[in-house]
Parts: sequence; structure tokens; C-alpha cells
Amino acid sequence: MEPLNAKTTWSSYLTQLYIKGQTPVNGSFDYRAVEEKAREVTKDNRAAYMYTFGSAGTSGTYRNNLEDIERWRIIPRMLRDATNRNLDTTLFGVRLKSPILIAPVGVQGILHKDGELATASAAGKVGVPLIMSTASSRSIEAVAKANGDGHRWYQLYWPRSNDVTLSILGRAKAAGFTALVVTLDTFLLGWRPHDLDTSYLPFMAGVGIQTGTSDPVFMKCTGVEVRPDERPAFPLDTDDFRKRIAAGDEAATLAFKLGVAWLQETNSGLFRSWEDLKFLRDNWDGPIVLKGVQTAEDAHLAMDAKMDGIVVSNHGGRQVDGGIGTFSALEKITASSRVRSAQEEGTFTVLFDSGIRTGSDVIKAIAMGAQAVLSKYILGPRDGVALMIIDAVGRPFMYGLAVAGEDGVEEVLRGLLADTEISLGLSGYKGLSEIWGKREAVLERAGGPSRL
Repeated sequence: MEPLNAKTTWSSYLTQLYIKGQTPVNGSFDYRAVEEKAREVTKDNRAAYMYTFGSAGTSGTYRNNLEDIERWRIIPRMLRDATNRNLDTTLFGVRLKSPILIAPVGVQGILHKDGELATASAAGKVGVPLIMSTASSRSIEAVAKANGDGHRWYQLYWPRSNDVTLSILGRAKAAGFTALVVTLDTFLLGWRPHDLDTSYLPFMAGVGIQTGTSDPVFMKCTGVEVRPDERPAFPLDTDDFRKRIAAGDEAATLAFKLGVAWLQETNSGLFRSWEDLKFLRDNWDGPIVLKGVQTAEDAHLAMDAKMDGIVVSNHGGRQVDGGIGTFSALEKITASSRVRSAQEEGTFTVLFDSGIRTGSDVIKAIAMGAQAVLSKYILGPRDGVALMIIDAVGRPFMYGLAVAGEDGVEEVLRGLLADTEISLGLSGYKGLSEIWGKREAVLERAGGPSRL
């Protein structure tokens, strides 16, 4: 029997799954079960798992992200025509069929042999915009090729050197990345006990520095030949790597040297100012989005600096422990009349990051005033391990990557989009425009009204 809406929709994925009767490649569509599966397949590489999914300090910020979004409840409406639905949205003049973007996750090569190439390919197939991390384990050009005709943005860990920055921006633009996402909260690495306990930092082993090793300006500074398509070995064994260095292995010693040099560029301890943004504005022909903004005051400063948008984010709780939850930050930022007016005029875009796990979470963020989300899963403690987060869709897709590579990523994305569209319809709405910024009608805060 044909459905009432014969047009292909994200929700048709649910019907396909029932008809085909196939077991999910990730083992489940329950994100908690997929997380457990990812833990299982990385049991011999636990440091890599914890590096990817861990948080700063006591994981307090991580917990706050989860608690904040769960305080809000969706109010379903009945007998409303939501037969024909879509999740279309427009960002920077581009019509997209997905309000979900793949967040910039670095060092994916420590979880799967194909690393960022698998994620980029899956994003292109599904039609979800990709944000590539500066900390990728594949080059800008290789990721762009894998992404094909997909929409893609580039995330910048701002190098200390202007020459290196200009080289990276030029390469990203030439490779078809249309927007620049500048991360503001990682001028220093955060205090992450799980990584410190094992001294696990992939960059020191030459993994996650491939934006640098493929860059002619950076490599000229190191006196080493450019490596245009370097693909680090998988899995990364840091104990063996240290033994190789101790034994005088030249390749390992050089990888360590390059890793230190790249960290000195991208996590140098040089804190930028609002005035410094002019350099990026003058040298990037396209939208610039600031990632890490958590207050209305900083959102206003971003507008003053002629930035095109912000990502409300705390890096998934990976940088500052004991910080505010991002959903509370989103609530306050979108309550600003100046921000809301700019959004309505199309001159400023607000995206949301840190805490998205389900379709209902997506709906909550859109109703609170976000125009799109960067998805992540937030998890509870398991087997005595502290609360963990995947930062920046963050990232539900990283579970799928660890479990089943490209197919795993694709399954997570299609599942999250189907869940979002189904939940939207069952709540009484047929499009995102019907819920955007309408927190009073769509949401209710548990335990009382909004604090604003």
C-alpha cells in the first residue's frame, strides 16, 4: 500500500527498514546501544575512544548540557494537517534539505581506518552538510573529494602564523568549502584527566595533523617535504610509537616533531581578540561563523565584527568544566531582540551545538530559535567511566564510524533525520518554519516557566 505522501521523505526510511527487515549495521538505532557497541569495538583502543568522547574535568559541563535540554518538553498538538512534511532550511542563501550539520570532529583516523573520508562520503550521499575539522587525519583536498558534490564548510583552529592561516583558507576555498567556522574556545587544550592519565594526544604521534603536513607553507617552515595525501596507520598504538622514538626510529621522531610544530600553530596559547577577526573577514570570501559563543553580549560583538553567524557551543564540555549548559545559553541569546531581528532579516544565523541526540532534541533547538544544529550524543556513566560526550554531531555519527565506517555514519544520519521528521509531524507540524523561535507555543519548561 502506498503512503498518503508518495514523495520521498526522511521518514520513508522508517518504512524501508520495516520492509527490508535488515539488522542495523550499527546493531541498533538506540543511541545508547550504539555507544555500547562503539565501546566494544574499540576495547583494544580505549585511549582513542576516551580521547574522542571524553570531557574536561569532572564532566560537569557535559552533564549540564544534557540536563538543560531535558528540562524542556515538547507540547504536541492534535488534528493538524502534517501529512506532507519536510525539514528544509536555508543557511546563507543556500536551500538545504537538512537542519542537521555534521559537526567538526578531529582525528577521526583513530576510530576507523578510513577516518574523515568515510564521514565525508556518507554526508555527501545523505545530503547533510559537512563541517571539516582543522584537526583532521586527512587533507583538505582528500576530504573534499570524498564529499563529492555535498555542501561543506571548513572549521578553523586559528593558526598563530598569518601565512599558514592564509594558505589554509586558500586551500579550503579552492576545495569547495563555502563557509568558515572559527572555533574560539580552543586556543589552549582543556584539562582532560582521561587523556592525561594515559598521556594520549594523537597529534604528538603525527595523527590529526594532516591539514598541516599537506600544507606547503607550514611544511616549508619545518624544512620537510609536503605530504599531499598522508594517511596515518590504523590503529594508533601510542605505546609502540614511544618505543620507536626511544629506539631512535627516524620516521617516528619526525612525526613527533611535526606534531609538536602543528600544535604550536593551532593550540599555541595565543588568545585572539575581537579586533583580530578583521583579518579573517578581509581574507575569506564567504560566510564566517564563530563557534563557542555562549552569551548574548558575545553574539552582539560578533554582529559588530560583521560576522555572519555563531554556533552556540561549549565544545561538548571538553574545554571548561563546570560551565553553563548550551541550551540555557541558546535560550538567552535568542531572547535578545537584536539577535532575533537580525535572524529575521537574514543578516545573522544562530546554530546550536553540544547536546543533540534525538529528533526531539532537534525540534527543541529549532523552537528555541536555532536555525540548524550540529548533532552530538551525550551519554551517562558506564562501567565506572565518567560521563562522556562526543563533541561537535560532535557527534552521534562517530559511534557509527567506529562501528561500521561509512555505512555506520550514513545509518546514524538517516535515522536522526527520520526521527526528526516523524517527531515533527506527530507534534502537529509540517515544517521547521512552523516551530522556529516559537518556544512558548511548542515547548514547556519542566518545573515552571523559563527563567527569562
